[in-house]
This record gives sequence, C-alpha cells and structure tokens, in this order.
Amino acid sequence: QVQFVESGGGLVQPGGSLTLSCAASGDYVAIGWFRQAPGKEREGVSCISSDGSRDYDASVKGRFTISRDNAKNTVYLQMNSLKPEDTAIYYCAVGWIGEGCFYDYWGQGTQVTVSS
Repeated sequence: QVQFVESGGGLVQPGGSLTLSCAASGDYVAIGWFRQAPGKEREGVSCISSDGSRDYDASVKGRFTISRDNAKNTVYLQMNSLKPEDTAIYYCAVGWIGEGCFYDYWGQGTQVTVSS
C-alpha cells in the first residue's frame, strides 16, 4: 500500500505559477499527477519514472515541469503560465509509464484554482 502526502495547491491568477509536491511511500516505478475538473473526466497531466523518463499531456507541455527526488520519494510539479482551464483537483499517483502514464494508487488530491 502506498501513502501520499500532497501539498502546494491553492488559488492563483491566470499566468501565475504554483508548485505541487507529493511524498509517496512504498515501491513503485513511476509517479505523477492526473487531474479532474468538475463535470469532466480524469485527465493525465504528467509522470516520471525512476530512470527519469517523463511524459506530459499535450495541454501542459511547455508550461509544466515534473521532477523527482528519489532519495526523498518525492515528486514535484512546477506549473507555469497557468490558465483557468487548469483548474481542477490534482491527484498524485504511482504506477508505470507505457504509452502514457498508468496508475495503481493515488492520493486524496489537492485543489488548484486559476482565477482572477
């Protein structure tokens, strides 16, 4: 079983930045984030494997950067140039990378709101 400690969500104006962090215990290969906005389906955001391979959804590529500290079992998501459509609950999750990111476990989520 994996335990998650997520932090960093909040309210930010369009064009602003936020950094999410997540410490995840246990054994896993890849860790990352997906999000869900009210009334919408879950959407993968980004993930990173233990060898440093990264995957980004097209909607965030060039604006978001994922990084990982293996010694601390922590993943970071630097989010720049935020848009109102980035508003969602962001969930930290662990799993593997194939043709995209695939998750087995996830945390309770942290709210990100982009609004003026």
